[in-house]
Amino acid sequence: MLFNRHKTSLVPADQALPGRAAPGFTLSEPHTVLGHPLTGPYPDGFEVADFGLGCFWGAERTFWRLPGVWTTLVGYQGGHTPNPTYEEVCSGLTGHTEAVRVVFDPAVISYERLLKTFWEAHDPTQGNRQGNDVGTQYRSAAYTHSPAQAATATATRDAFQPALTALGLGPITTEIAPAGPFFPAEPYHQQYLSDAKNPNGYCGLGGTGASCPIGVARTGAQG
Repeated sequence: MLFNRHKTSLVPADQALPGRAAPGFTLSEPHTVLGHPLTGPYPDGFEVADFGLGCFWGAERTFWRLPGVWTTLVGYQGGHTPNPTYEEVCSGLTGHTEAVRVVFDPAVISYERLLKTFWEAHDPTQGNRQGNDVGTQYRSAAYTHSPAQAATATATRDAFQPALTALGLGPITTEIAPAGPFFPAEPYHQQYLSDAKNPNGYCGLGGTGASCPIGVARTGAQG
């Protein structure tokens, strides 16, 4: 079956669902925890980072807890289908991964520090899955917004690999690529694990226990 095959292998662009010209919703409410707008405008000088690390509910919560993070939102990235629905993404027929967008103040927290959290919060060696969550929508990804971010993502990946190898884990499978369109997820997914929505909600996100060194493999450029 096409559906089952593309749960664990990326769908080609010519077989992806057609999508739609615009989403069927708006994100008008502020961040449930941080109180700031989800889709902007963002303060001058702030930067954007996009990560995929499994189910985006727990991923988003991991980042909104960090000092210097101004807002977060979850969505779909890295695929072919414009403005997909959650159900379409879960079918494997859009090519997207579940992603979290992090808007941060680089004067307070660096992109490198966000990457440390990213690498340590999940197992980046599992391919198209994260624990019991199986499918291309759970693949690990870092979508970059500048050459400096790309260099830093690559350097921290390479610095983290020996720690994973020491634990008997395989090579990192994380997709590092320039950020393409980010399609926000439906309102009910935003800050899903906040106390205001689902304080006891499910989160299957888990790291390997390995520590990612930062400030070791310098790229000469900052994100």
